[in-house]
Amino acid sequence: MSIAVPPVQPGELSLGRRLGGFLALTKPRIIELLLVTTLPTMVVASRGMPGIWLMVATLVGGTLAAGGANAINMVVDRDIDAVMRRTRTRPLVTGVVLPGEALLFAIALEIAAFAELWVAVNLLSALLAVSAMLFYVFVYTLWLKRTSRQNIVIGGAAGAVPVLVGWAAVRDSVGWAPVVLFALMFVWTPPHFWALAIRYRDDYRSADIPMMPVVTTFKRTAAQILAYSVLVAAVSLVFGWTARMGPVYWSSAIVLGAVFCAMAYRLWRNPTEAVAMRLFHWSITYVTLLFTAMAVDQLIFH
Repeated sequence: MSIAVPPVQPGELSLGRRLGGFLALTKPRIIELLLVTTLPTMVVASRGMPGIWLMVATLVGGTLAAGGANAINMVVDRDIDAVMRRTRTRPLVTGVVLPGEALLFAIALEIAAFAELWVAVNLLSALLAVSAMLFYVFVYTLWLKRTSRQNIVIGGAAGAVPVLVGWAAVRDSVGWAPVVLFALMFVWTPPHFWALAIRYRDDYRSADIPMMPVVTTFKRTAAQILAYSVLVAAVSLVFGWTARMGPVYWSSAIVLGAVFCAMAYRLWRNPTEAVAMRLFHWSITYVTLLFTAMAVDQLIFH
């Protein structure tokens, strides 16, 4: 698979365009979602509001670690990005940033993340954050993404690690409650990502990436999404019991989980791109509202 010749050279670009390219390497919108899960987890772990400096230090370290992992992912996947329509404007495809520059930038972010978390938070959170990067790069990006239809199922573990980082930042340990929360994000990832992949299945097919909507029928993909959506709702309730959550969380988990399952069922009954995209957007809303309810619950009842 050939890589498109960059239409521009970095030396021809303004400083602002170059800096914007490096920022784009980190995939800021994905980082936002990771941070949405980290902070409420810290609130639950501390049974109240954690110290402001601990929250800032954890979020900064988590941002650096996730940004570095995303940048390495773009370096490895630049051949795929050049083929897929939705990724053809990424900085390594357009030539705004060169591969060597991107790799050095990513490594610097990971070193900074590890050092910052170790010094300002604790060693366990630093090790967890970097382990997520290693899993994302070596297990998902370099291996599973191009070889297995279960790529996002297994690879999604990397995106679930931030809850462990948040918990470890407060407790300097990991127990059953954060493990269940990790499982929640783990089973949430497939329905979230497959719903988006349905819309871009032709892109993945052209890049020879065996995403579920490419290697099986729309109906079977929708059935898989429904099964995982039911798991999401179930695991959210297990977390409520394990973490001894209060009524705000329980009521929110039941209602939000029911809506998630209903939308997934609707996709299974009516498998269209429009319904899939509504489920994709709801999956983001679901995580945001559930984790917000989690934090509010602890701030009110503890």
